[in-house]
Amino acid sequence: MALDSPKLQKLLKDIESGVLQLPDFQREWKWDDQRIRELIATVTLDYPLGVVMTLETGGRNPFRPRTLTGAEGGRFVIPDLLLLDGQQRLTSLFQALHLSQPVRTVDDRNKELERWYYVDIARAVGSSTDRDEAIVSVPKDRVLRSNFARTVNLDLSSRTLECRARHFPLSAVFDSDKVTAWQREFVLMDDANWDLWAQFDQRILHNIRSFQVPMIKLAASTTKDAVCSVFERVNTGGVPLNVFELLTATYAGDSEYEQNHGDYYRLPDAWQDIKKSLATSYPVFGRIEQGIDDGLSRSDFLQAVTLVNTWERKREKLTMAVSCKRRDLLNLPLDDFIRISPGVASAFEWVGEFLSEQFIVRQTDLPYRTQLVPMAAVRAILGERTDEPDTRDLITRWYWCGVLGEMYGGATESRFTRDVEQLVARATGVSRVMPDTIMEAAFLADRLDTLTTRNSAAYKGIYALLVKQGAVDWYHSEGPLTPGTLLQHAVAIRQVFPKPWLARHVPNDSRGNSIVNKTPLSYRASKSLIGSPSAYLQVLARETGTRPEWFDDVVATHVMNPATLHEDDFEGFYADRSARLVELVNEAMGKRTVFRDESDR
Repeated sequence: MALDSPKLQKLLKDIESGVLQLPDFQREWKWDDQRIRELIATVTLDYPLGVVMTLETGGRNPFRPRTLTGAEGGRFVIPDLLLLDGQQRLTSLFQALHLSQPVRTVDDRNKELERWYYVDIARAVGSSTDRDEAIVSVPKDRVLRSNFARTVNLDLSSRTLECRARHFPLSAVFDSDKVTAWQREFVLMDDANWDLWAQFDQRILHNIRSFQVPMIKLAASTTKDAVCSVFERVNTGGVPLNVFELLTATYAGDSEYEQNHGDYYRLPDAWQDIKKSLATSYPVFGRIEQGIDDGLSRSDFLQAVTLVNTWERKREKLTMAVSCKRRDLLNLPLDDFIRISPGVASAFEWVGEFLSEQFIVRQTDLPYRTQLVPMAAVRAILGERTDEPDTRDLITRWYWCGVLGEMYGGATESRFTRDVEQLVARATGVSRVMPDTIMEAAFLADRLDTLTTRNSAAYKGIYALLVKQGAVDWYHSEGPLTPGTLLQHAVAIRQVFPKPWLARHVPNDSRGNSIVNKTPLSYRASKSLIGSPSAYLQVLARETGTRPEWFDDVVATHVMNPATLHEDDFEGFYADRSARLVELVNEAMGKRTVFRDESDR
């Protein structure tokens, strides 16, 4: 690492020539008009601008480079430096002080603008506290208007008008010929302008021309992992760099691929095609709009590919461990990604089908997105072997232990690797030991009392288990709920004993919000859940044309005793259903629930 303090003028020339460019993982420049004016004021005052950080390329492209906005003429140059931190500041100064064209920016409402920047000479030579007000931006035609454009407040559409208004164009500040011509006309216009110009040249123009930018230079030997780490720690734009963006630039800079295919590899396009295919068939994976990364994320996919890659390499004794840490993702070769990713995409399709069979069909119902990563990796490694009954049962039990034991709520990378290796070893007969996630998972019976919102994986898990075991809707009672009818009838968690009833009969009892007092019902059924359970059950039976004793059978499919509802017995209902839900959990996890008090068993 080296420290440098180049002059601003030299940096702007390097940007124009392409000597200084961006790695393609950097976001687009997007500073608003207000911030640009404040930045220019900082430079004119010779106040510290903040350190910028660059990476030396050593004459090669570790990442695909691109020029800063406005410097497209240098795009065919191999840069000497890549700008890691300082893009917003340097791009703003480059466009405002170096280019002979208006700056494309936005206002405080994000409305697009084209602006020229000027300095009000009279204000600028006054108190430094007025410097922000001395920096003025005007529209593309250089005329500032108000009163719905009917009143002209400032007209700078010619040099003569600029001089008359005493507003110097900052786009000319580094062009000595333009500065001289402007100065000549300005001082000849009024004798008083001679002294004013002298002060302006000394206090403002001199500061800009001599302004130095502190710069840290990282050596070309700096690893990608270190670049990512440094960027996360020092980037002042407020948006952390992620591995996907870094790999996007790395893969795009793969010269061998470009030579063989006549174009560079576009990782975002490849991911978009995969995500669109998955999300179209399985809504649980999230939306498919461009730029949206909800549901199954691109980082999830990269981790699954990397798990498969490192598993293969460990088997071939090329690495010591299966892993998907950041450094492993950054070291994933493009050839390996291209080779493995179709199989992983197919594996996620299998995961989508598996989730559907567990009655998890919407993104909002997914307990853990992260648990899908090792599951897809296992499917990609084992292939159709995961469809064999014993292996299917193993994966299903592992899944529910992870959900109900809430095993994927914290740091997950080490669990990813253990689960992949242990599931594969158990499925292939290499080991008879159950995966740690199955062995370590435990469900405390009194956890039911605190499962009150979708923030809990176990809450979502019990909801899915209620549907999976055969719950029938209380209005659309033609048969058990299916993945299709969950969506068709807008099925969601509804309270069995409604809030108004609870407020009147058991006020301040938090158990009313527990999953014990909730069950999956359609929107239409929920409209009839008014008053006491004993009253609304009669209404629902009548609305659906079902005999009361038969309707009780429908209610019972929700793992509850209808008698407790007919009696409006909240205490009896809660105790009975808690015990039934414990048994449902036990069956899914393949182990007994843990009771704090042995007498509660």
